[in-house]
Amino acid sequence: MLHSANLKKISNFSHILADTSGEVILRSFRTAALGIENKANRENFDPVTVADRAAEALIREKISATYPSHGIIGEEFGVTSPNSSEQDYCWILDPIDGTRAFLSGFPTWGTLIGLMIDQKPIFGMMNQPFTQERYWSDLQNNTSYYRSYHNDQDELKDQNIKTRPCPRLEDAILTSTHPDLFVDDFEKKSFYALKSKVRMTRYGGDCYSYCLLASGHIDLVVEAGLQIYDIAPLIPIIEGAGGIVSNWDGGPAHKGGRVIASGDPELHQQALDHLNS
Repeated sequence: MLHSANLKKISNFSHILADTSGEVILRSFRTAALGIENKANRENFDPVTVADRAAEALIREKISATYPSHGIIGEEFGVTSPNSSEQDYCWILDPIDGTRAFLSGFPTWGTLIGLMIDQKPIFGMMNQPFTQERYWSDLQNNTSYYRSYHNDQDELKDQNIKTRPCPRLEDAILTSTHPDLFVDDFEKKSFYALKSKVRMTRYGGDCYSYCLLASGHIDLVVEAGLQIYDIAPLIPIIEGAGGIVSNWDGGPAHKGGRVIASGDPELHQQALDHLNS
C-alpha cells in the first residue's frame, strides 16, 4: 500500500493530468474538427477521434516523465510494455470514455485515470471538462469526492459523496450504456430479467452513470463486454463512496467483462441472484 504522502502526490498529479487533457479534448467537442475514424471492421462501428488520441498521448507523456518505472494501459495506445498489467504500479487510461456520446454532442463522456498496484485498483478519477465536474477517490480517508466549478461564485467546491441506501430491487433505478452491450442469450436474458424487477431503467451515460451511482442518484449499473480501462478507474470512486463493484459472479471486476455496480450491499446480492438465476 502506498504511504499517505505518496497517495496525496498521486492524487495531485492526477488533477494535473485531468486539467491538461481536458483542455485538449474541449478543442474538438461540439466542433467540426472531430477527425472520426472507425477502429472496427466494416460491419461494426468503434469510433475514435483526434481528441481521444491527443489526450491519451499527452497523459502518457506526463506519466512517463514523472513515473518512468510505472506501466500504462490505455485504450488508444495499448500497453507500454509486455508486462504492464503485471507490474506493481500500472496506470489505466481511457481519454474519452463514451466516444459515441462525445461525437454526438452529449456531455455524458469523461476522461478516466486510474492507478493499480499489484492488480488492485487503488486510485481513480473521472473528469468531465465540459460540465466542469470531477470525481475521484481518496483511499487514505476511505472516501470519494465531487468537484464542480461555479462560475457565479468563482470558486471550486469539493464535497464528499456517498451512495444511497436501497435494499430492495423494486425501488432501484438501473442504468446501462446500451442494450447492445449484451450480445449472447445468457447476457440478454439475465439483464432483462433484472430489468423487469426494478423501478426504472435508463440507458446511456457510460462512465458518468457510475459516478452518479457513487453520488447517490442511481442504484445499479449493469454492463457487459467492458475492458480494463472502462471500469478499473471507476472502482475506487464507487468503493470510496460506499458502493460495490463486481463481475456477475461476484468476483473482482477490474479486468472488465460483465460488470455490476451497486450502491447498497443488499441490493447488490439481490441483483447478482437475478443475473444468475
